[in-house]
Amino acid sequence: MKRSQWAAALAALAIAGAACAQAQNYPNRPVRVVVAAATGGPDIVARVVAAKLQEQMGQPFVVENQPGANGIVGATTVAKAAPDGYTLLVYSSGFVINPYVHKSLPYDTEKDFAPVTNLVTNGGLFFAVANSVPAKTMQEFLAYAKRPDVHLAYSTPGVGNTWHLATEVFDNTVGIKMTHIPYKGGGPATAALAAGEVQAMFASPPPLMSHYKAGKVRVLAFTGDKRHPQTPEVPTMKELGIPYHHDGGWFAMFAPAGTPADIVDKLWREVRTAM
Repeated sequence: MKRSQWAAALAALAIAGAACAQAQNYPNRPVRVVVAAATGGPDIVARVVAAKLQEQMGQPFVVENQPGANGIVGATTVAKAAPDGYTLLVYSSGFVINPYVHKSLPYDTEKDFAPVTNLVTNGGLFFAVANSVPAKTMQEFLAYAKRPDVHLAYSTPGVGNTWHLATEVFDNTVGIKMTHIPYKGGGPATAALAAGEVQAMFASPPPLMSHYKAGKVRVLAFTGDKRHPQTPEVPTMKELGIPYHHDGGWFAMFAPAGTPADIVDKLWREVRTAM
């Protein structure tokens, strides 16, 4: 083997060894977990996972909510962070929707992030109404919503969010028209329904469940293939004869592009153990 080939081979071994050592020592300081939403949304899942990772990996995983612009604020922070595994992003499926509803973004969805793992697939969305709405079933709601003297508003975590698009498709499917009121995250959006600021919404299970269990909202239907295990009393849209299905989207974890593959793989394994 020529001297130049030996040099290239030794350099490659040195790089591989350094990467392996880097992953073995990771993490050796606190890890920042940026949630691209307000409290009460994806951070419910993120905090559970972060606590497990801290226990398993021996370093704090600090959850930081950065709401705004349907997650663009938080995503921008992570896109510009050092690719060393110490700044991570937890984002909803709005991550892949934003490029289609915003003319320009301060990052490239495909080039500026390294996917780590999916955290939760919701399996569907709840359709819920405020207690002030005179409807205890979906049929009663639709009859009420179609009255010419009734004007309804619905809340979402932001323009272009999964809940927003789901509601617009639903409106077209059933022949009603509700006014969109965007909030800065799933927590504020569900709280708005519980407070009666809006009359209806589609929401994923985590941020809505506490309000439903407390009797602050009524859940009339679920958009998944089968009833949600936490709410067996709530029928699916299909059961009600409404031709509407939605899988509810997902929450996932990302790292900045360029994060060493060994660190990404280690995070994937640890999250899988935690879940």
